[in-house]
Amino acid sequence: MPPAGGFGSSGGVVGFRFSLIPREEQFFTLYMATTAEIKAAAGHLTQMLEADPPDDAKVDVIRDAEHRCDTLTHDTIQRLHRTFITPFDREDLYAMATSLDNVMDAIDHAASLVRNYHITVTPKGARELAHIVTQSAERLHAAMEALSTKAPIQPHTVEINRLENEADRAYQVAIQKLFETETDSIGLIKSKDLLDVLEQITDRCEDVANVIESIVVKHG
Repeated sequence: MPPAGGFGSSGGVVGFRFSLIPREEQFFTLYMATTAEIKAAAGHLTQMLEADPPDDAKVDVIRDAEHRCDTLTHDTIQRLHRTFITPFDREDLYAMATSLDNVMDAIDHAASLVRNYHITVTPKGARELAHIVTQSAERLHAAMEALSTKAPIQPHTVEINRLENEADRAYQVAIQKLFETETDSIGLIKSKDLLDVLEQITDRCEDVANVIESIVVKHG
């Protein structure tokens, strides 16, 4: 990775400094703030689904976090447009911002489904999936911290991938039980939609891990 102030892949000069160009740490600050919001929102989602009926007051808490993430994503993209020299390739920085935003959107979607569908009993398997989501979000935050400090990211990205596989397994078991036991068609649709989105959150976390790994491969 070129030194701060030098040209990245878009140029050939290294070491030339521009005092008016934002330092690369500002991107990491924004990404770390975003993963912190994701981690907190995932925790609220898990707490929400622990009770029957689910604590839908958490929907508003998660929605506030989603709005803050929207602002952070907007600020990141605006900074990307303003910054002449970036720490990594622009397409990677953009992919990082959008993939993180997708994680937060999926968490918000899951929480909103509970309120919009008037779910009063947490579907079987949803709590296990929510716990996996929380673990994935925690690892996502740790991976971003490792990237920002140039520490090894592999322990975190490998664990995110493992958790995604665990979520796939938990999802398949939950869907099988749902179709075996649910006799109300509307209740089945509601439960399946929630289980679908919970599993998809771990997919979105894996997307971020893939972006991080791609950056490390390019600049390692």
